[in-house]
Amino acid sequence: MGDFPHYDVIIIGTGAGGGTLAHRLAPSGKRVLVLERGDYLPRERDNWDSTAVFVKGKYRAPEFWLDKHGNEFPPEVNYYVGGNTKFYGAALFRLRPEDFGELRHHDGVSPAWPIRYEDLEPYYTEAEHLYLVHGRHGEDPSEGPCSGQYAYPPVEHEPRIQQLSDDLEKQGLHPFHLPIGVDLTQDASGRATHSSVCIRCNRVDGFPCLVRGKSDAQVICVEPALRHPNVELVTNARVTRLETDPTGRSVTAVVAQLPGAEQARFSGDVVVVACGAVNSAVLLLVSANDRHPGGLANSSDVVGRHYMRHNNLALMAISKEPNDTQFQKTLALHDWYLGADDWDYPLGGIQMLGKSDAEQIHGEAPRWAGAVAPDMPFEVLAHHAVDFWLCGEDLPQPGNRVSLDTDGRIRLTLDEKNNIAGLDRLRHKLQQMLSHLGMREHHLLSHSIYLHKGMPIGATAHQAGTVRFGDDPASSALDVNCKAHDLDNLYVVDTSFFPSIGAVNPSLTAIANALRVGDHIVERLS
Repeated sequence: MGDFPHYDVIIIGTGAGGGTLAHRLAPSGKRVLVLERGDYLPRERDNWDSTAVFVKGKYRAPEFWLDKHGNEFPPEVNYYVGGNTKFYGAALFRLRPEDFGELRHHDGVSPAWPIRYEDLEPYYTEAEHLYLVHGRHGEDPSEGPCSGQYAYPPVEHEPRIQQLSDDLEKQGLHPFHLPIGVDLTQDASGRATHSSVCIRCNRVDGFPCLVRGKSDAQVICVEPALRHPNVELVTNARVTRLETDPTGRSVTAVVAQLPGAEQARFSGDVVVVACGAVNSAVLLLVSANDRHPGGLANSSDVVGRHYMRHNNLALMAISKEPNDTQFQKTLALHDWYLGADDWDYPLGGIQMLGKSDAEQIHGEAPRWAGAVAPDMPFEVLAHHAVDFWLCGEDLPQPGNRVSLDTDGRIRLTLDEKNNIAGLDRLRHKLQQMLSHLGMREHHLLSHSIYLHKGMPIGATAHQAGTVRFGDDPASSALDVNCKAHDLDNLYVVDTSFFPSIGAVNPSLTAIANALRVGDHIVERLS
């Protein structure tokens, strides 16, 4: 294996996939090395400052990718211990059972997975408990069977959101408590209260958590894993290439760039890639060699293809009454997830966003905010804002892909109009209900707080699908255990493995799958 350090397992990346896998492997006693491209995110006042986080993009990676026309854009990526979970909204949904089967949409077919919902269900339950998810199974009529209730009760709605929930029920709908991963204090009866959320984790959506109250991969998995003497973390280690033996069947070296232009090499019996769907594909592509001319794990030519990122809309409604809610992210609605009376195809889901504030509105959307409510200062507008997140399924298309230019720059080719008819209908349904929900009619406005100044292609928070798994090596890169078909010791455990993405946040599925693959790797090594 050479004269460089050797480990039982090397994990590249510390997000929902890599961080969770490290946690799973830590008690095994196997020697585990975790490589992280970034450093620890500093805990500082700017963690909760809207201008710093959203307007100036202080924590976003200082890099630019290219779109299909060669134009530069800043991607929504963050390189820190914990990966993108440092900035995610901690909404931890399960995919619906139907998402694991073939599902027909208006613009095409969402393919079946090689595993069923029932195969992942026990790991979903374990993932919910590990990541301190607060919720209540049984409220959402679209969810699948559950082997265990959430370990923590749902976060209670504050008065304005409770009124919204009541008004939705009066419309014959089924709102439910949004499952969210947060570490809360509880009242004497054991209930999680909104006041404890405001104290512990006032900023969730898009913010790093200053008080460590959000269930991110660093806090929940990486730090506990590092308490085991067999687990080692190297930060600021950008992996640039994977090398194989002469047969091409085994990864023999992980090459990383360290600070000061120093290059390091590591070897492992098992190598796991978990860099995020874009960067995992890039690493496999850039590691091409004589045995793998199209990139590692890419004899099927699917690596980098079938990129998905959800069809999303961040929308702000204007409440007739003030909205004094501090922690708004407690409600979701899936009545039209799989279809509607007037539409035979899936629409998607609706959930609440973190509460907009005046700094966000002023910094991101001054023109439309002033046009829609010229009589309202930004502070008053924010006080009346009710923020929604609409999520529809993006279909896996081979032409939606990650590739490398001749100079090595990342190019993201994306059809931004892929399967958006359902999302348009979902927005229309919400718009129709505004007056019945205590909102100003026709005041439902898209904004770019989560899309970084109106560049939808840069919204890569839900990236998935670029190294899909499947039973057939001709049409997939990974087998059912997320091991590369073409190599004996290479795995991928971030959201790259998704053959489809559903219409819910992908993090919990990545976490549950990392637990599943972790069990497989432990069995393999033993």
